[in-house]
Order: sequence, then C-alpha cells, then structure tokens
Amino acid sequence: MITGSSDCTCIVWDIKADWKPIRRVRYHKAGVLDICFDKKHVVSCSKDTSVCLWDRQTGEQIHRLSGHRGPVNAVQLRGNLAVSASGDGVAKLWNLISGSCVKEFPSKERGMACVEFSLDSLTIFAGGNDQVIYQFDASTGELLREFRGHSDLVRSLHLDSANGRVVSGSYDTSVRAFDIRTGNSIVELTAWTTSWILSAKLDYRRIIATSQDGRVVVIDFGYQLPGIELLEQHPRLDMDSLSDGLALLKVNG
Repeated sequence: MITGSSDCTCIVWDIKADWKPIRRVRYHKAGVLDICFDKKHVVSCSKDTSVCLWDRQTGEQIHRLSGHRGPVNAVQLRGNLAVSASGDGVAKLWNLISGSCVKEFPSKERGMACVEFSLDSLTIFAGGNDQVIYQFDASTGELLREFRGHSDLVRSLHLDSANGRVVSGSYDTSVRAFDIRTGNSIVELTAWTTSWILSAKLDYRRIIATSQDGRVVVIDFGYQLPGIELLEQHPRLDMDSLSDGLALLKVNG
C-alpha cells in the first residue's frame, strides 16, 4: 500500500509484515493529493502543481513532470502513459519514458478535480468545478461527449469499461452512473448522504461511495435478485435487472 499526505511525503507500507513502513519519499513541496502505481512505477501529484514519477522498487525519482499551473488533484497510470487533472482546468497526458506532455484536454471552464483513464489507454474522462464530465479521445485529444446532471463539483470518477458505464460522485451529495456509449444517465442516487461525496467506485452489481459526513454507502443492485450468485463468474448485468435490484433495495433497505 502507498499513501500520500499533507506533510508532502509518500510512504510505502508492507501489508504482509504488520503494515510496517518500507520507504518514505519526499518529492513534493506541498501536500500530496493522489497516488497511483503499477508493478514498476508510482505516480504522485501535489498542490505544488507537479506530478512525480518514481521507481516502485527503489523509490528513486525518475521524472518530475511540470506544466500544470494549479494544484494537481488526480492522476491515473497506464503502462508508459499517465494522465493528470488539475485545478488549472486542464488534463494532461504524459509520456513516462520521455517525461514530456503529449496531449492536453481542457475543460470549458474552471478546474478539474478527478480523472479516469480507460484500461486500453484510448479514452480519458475528467470532471471538476463546472459540474460536467468530459470524455476525450486520448490519441487525438478530441472531445467525444459531455455528461451532465450534477449541480456541484464532480469529485470522483470510476470507469467500468466492461459494461460501458462511468460512475461519478459529487459535492451535490449525489452519485450518478452514465452509459458511456450514449451519454444517457442510467442511475441517479440522491439524498443517501448529508455531505459531499468524496469517492465512488463500482463493480458489476455494487456502487460504494464515501462521504464527508463519515458514511460509507453500499448500493447493491443485486440485493435479493434471484440468481445473482450465478453472475459471479460472468459479471454483466443488463440495466433492467439493475433497476429491479435497486427497487428491491429501496423497499427492503
């Protein structure tokens, strides 16, 4: 496990050895806002406007990626590419071999707070202060689609590529799911918390969201749905089944 802190450091922890810290690095000059990693690399971003790439095994810094003009709020890593989203209103795609920015993806207004990078590295989603979720072609930089519905900052995104859905969490206290092929809203979950949604994740049957009010909300679309256990090996549900599950959850939950 790797954590980042407002003390400007990142710590690597050994989860198999009683959570002992293995390494502490300090590559940022302000608080660390997000971290992602794979088998080779760790990418961290900070209020200091930088993105740092470092070696997971040695902890040595490989590149300091500069170019943002505001706090870098989120990063995602895919192989030799990383994408970052900043309060300057721009998402940037980085080549991690050269350390250079290869594409920029601007919002139409205001800053970006979250980003998602598809597993095939072809699509980037970003959201932020203007309440819009943008879908970009990572190769061309083209804006493909805008998802609307939130009434406050979009703080969290999570992409379910297999089922063609993206789920978002917002400071408007709602969680929403959209069909990435049509742009249509699939699910709108409001009034489940009393404060900002800070993170929302999903799999084929559940959405899990965390809120500033201290709540963790688990929304199970398969609750009491006959045969749901059969989908464990083939996790795809059509949206009619998901809606039925949500109805049961509201009645029985």
